[in-house]
Amino acid sequence: MTESAGAAEFREARKRGSVAALATRSQRDLLECVAAHPDLFPDRPFDHTLVSAVALANAFGSPDATADRVRVANRTALWIFAVDWLLDHVAATRAEVERLVEGCLDVADGRPPSPGFSLGRFLAGLRAEMAAAPAFAGREVLWMDALRDMLTAMAREWDWKAAAREGETLPKLEEYLGNADNFGSSFVNVSHWIHGGDPETLRRLDELRIASDEVQRVLRLLNDLATYERDMAWGDLNAQMLGVGRDEVLERIEALTEECWRLFAPLRDPCPDEVAYLERQLGYSAGFYGGADYWGEL
Repeated sequence: MTESAGAAEFREARKRGSVAALATRSQRDLLECVAAHPDLFPDRPFDHTLVSAVALANAFGSPDATADRVRVANRTALWIFAVDWLLDHVAATRAEVERLVEGCLDVADGRPPSPGFSLGRFLAGLRAEMAAAPAFAGREVLWMDALRDMLTAMAREWDWKAAAREGETLPKLEEYLGNADNFGSSFVNVSHWIHGGDPETLRRLDELRIASDEVQRVLRLLNDLATYERDMAWGDLNAQMLGVGRDEVLERIEALTEECWRLFAPLRDPCPDEVAYLERQLGYSAGFYGGADYWGEL
């Protein structure tokens, strides 16, 4: 018997409803994080829509997961927004950038955050949750490396913007894409996989990180297409400020996406769920950045 069109629509709507339920539960958890660290998340630009968008992104990335399974990814992503805000728009000197980066790395290495270091206090909670996962003891270095890569890339972008204000030349597109760890998605992914990945995922973390980094470059450019006007107004960098136009950025996204498919191919059989997770990141971001952005208004 052929399934009726109504039954198919019902099944599809039920799947989407489940994703919405996961996002709703996740958003409540993230709002509790915001309430616990109010100095990290000023209402402008950290409105409730930003928190909702983070929860939605991770729900669509892991539609069959529980709220507990995506909690680390959600909280890590929210923490990254706070880091990005402090480095991009609060830190006024290179010394402030260095203190923030070094303070975070100290906390990630197990040292207690200094008094008043709210960013470190939030990170300490994340690290404690990571440390509770059985896989963390043997993979702490991988987690630290991903965090260090992200913070180093964020600091490098701060340097580029400071140099540009002095009239120096901005980086070329390839150098900019080589710094895509500042986007933060690979750190989220590594945290997510270490915290709850199956044995095969844990064995192939290095390969998955390479694929994740390529996805991250695509997401960096998709974000830039969506945020060009805001980046101009906020004084942020964007690929379209580097001597390339929108069409060239689109061509680069297409080429990078093809490389993603190539990197996914040998991982499909041993890690089907993780490949699907990365594919959903690509598809969701292509749709999301086609009509929206995470940040609220200043």
